Amino acid sequence: MDADSSASKTALMVCAYRARASRWDKPLFIDPWAEALAGSDGHDIAKRLDARFPPMEMWLALRVAYLDHLVDLAVDRLSIRQVVILGAGYDTRAARLPRAGVRFFEVDHPATQASKRERLAKLDGYPVDAARYVSCNFEREDPIDRLAANHFDLREPALVIWEGVVPYLTEAAVRATASRLATGLDPRSLVAFDFVGKRLAEGHSLSDKDKQTRDYVGELGEPIRYGTDDVLPLLVDCGFRWVRSLDFNELALEMLGDYKRDRQFRFQHLALAAARTPVAGWP
Repeated sequence: MDADSSASKTALMVCAYRARASRWDKPLFIDPWAEALAGSDGHDIAKRLDARFPPMEMWLALRVAYLDHLVDLAVDRLSIRQVVILGAGYDTRAARLPRAGVRFFEVDHPATQASKRERLAKLDGYPVDAARYVSCNFEREDPIDRLAANHFDLREPALVIWEGVVPYLTEAAVRATASRLATGLDPRSLVAFDFVGKRLAEGHSLSDKDKQTRDYVGELGEPIRYGTDDVLPLLVDCGFRWVRSLDFNELALEMLGDYKRDRQFRFQHLALAAARTPVAGWP
């Protein structure tokens, strides 16, 4: 069976949006691998979403740029030398953001990981060995145990990037994974993830465009299941004791220099959490 058949379609869509954002006149980041990695199928999925949610490309660009920035801050300010991409999809940070002495671990479902590695094998010059690939069936396996079995050092801190995953999980699954990250990693570790608002997740009182967006993602086989308007109580319950959150309007203001309500960023948020307060000076 073709590995692509059961691999994440939303992850491929995200890759296509990274390729498009890399071609901006003033890009927030450049991903030289995304175009070929997404392929025509990834671009087709993205194009079909454009009509339903036009700001998606900008939203993804802001998300990627912010998380890329976190990698730099974690390495430079906190001397973190382990970066975990949890639910990695078609992520290319190990190739785009290499740093001396920093190890990248890509953790994902075997089907998506197999599809990615098949595509990478066709790309000339991609540094396949830049990341250690850790397969994990999240329904049956513990990601921390899988990391430990693949030369991840539990005694050292890590930055965990959990990008584009949380909205597609049940609340129980979000709690279970977040709790494991809070208690299973070195307490100096940081976890960054995006989430959506409760109304979008539950499908209540949505505009026609928002409903179409939600329905389309469900048609891709990954329906939106979890959303919250206040992630703090969940993170506290899971064992985190330091949390920062922001929405995409704030990111757009910082990175693009303006604020526009019609971007429809009202449902999208980012969170950064740690089991203990990071060193002074962290934003």
